[in-house]
Amino acid sequence: MRFLRRLRADLSTGQNLEIYTTALLSLVLAVLGVLGTVGSEVLSAAVLATLALLAGGMLVSRRQVAELTAEVRARGRGEVAAADFLGTDKAGLVEQVRTAQDIRIVGVTLSRTVRNLVDELQRRAVAGAVVKVALIDPAGSAPEEAARRSTIPERAEMYRNRLRSSVDLLRELAETPGVEGRVEVRFLGFVPAFGLLLLDPQRPGGRIHVDIYSHSSASGDAVFTVLPHRDDPWFEHFRTEFDSVWEHGRPAGASDGFPPAPGT
Repeated sequence: MRFLRRLRADLSTGQNLEIYTTALLSLVLAVLGVLGTVGSEVLSAAVLATLALLAGGMLVSRRQVAELTAEVRARGRGEVAAADFLGTDKAGLVEQVRTAQDIRIVGVTLSRTVRNLVDELQRRAVAGAVVKVALIDPAGSAPEEAARRSTIPERAEMYRNRLRSSVDLLRELAETPGVEGRVEVRFLGFVPAFGLLLLDPQRPGGRIHVDIYSHSSASGDAVFTVLPHRDDPWFEHFRTEFDSVWEHGRPAGASDGFPPAPGT
């Protein structure tokens, strides 16, 4: 039964086809030879064809092994292609958030992130998850700093507009019935060097998405993901970075239109 399951799996994925074909052809030739239904010339030609098929399969396998060996050696020398670990989006993020119990986010305006995730964040908070969000303070000088960093120093108001949208959504999230004390928002008096989205960072199955911010507002940000155990000590590094940023943030409170922060 195990062989049949493996055979079905290989055939469905197109793996090891040359081996199965060679084995089947050899078996057919052996039966035909025993029965004497074909002449020796036909059998000889069929045997040569089988050997050619087997040799072709061996060449493919050797090439794959050589490519894998070269890739492993390159990784050992630190010569890893950027495309192997950098992306332009966080694939499957909504599904990941959907099962998280501890969600932490740091960014500049977070306009797109909050807009895309607010419904799921609300569902998670109602279900008992803790949500912490830190973004730059619209009332301070951080929007001007963000504009200068993006090489558009005269457009700080654009960042304030983006912040208004994020803050409105976060205010609604914090005021959702049943989430009291589980949604916290903090404002930063500085522009964070990178964006962070942590999902269950204290658990073995957690993950941290890191956005490398671009200076040009028109270009997309590079994204990579770190996992515990696989990516230590970097996983711990970025988890500590969040804690440091969070510690230096100003808790959003009644003067910002939010419910009182926990402990106040």
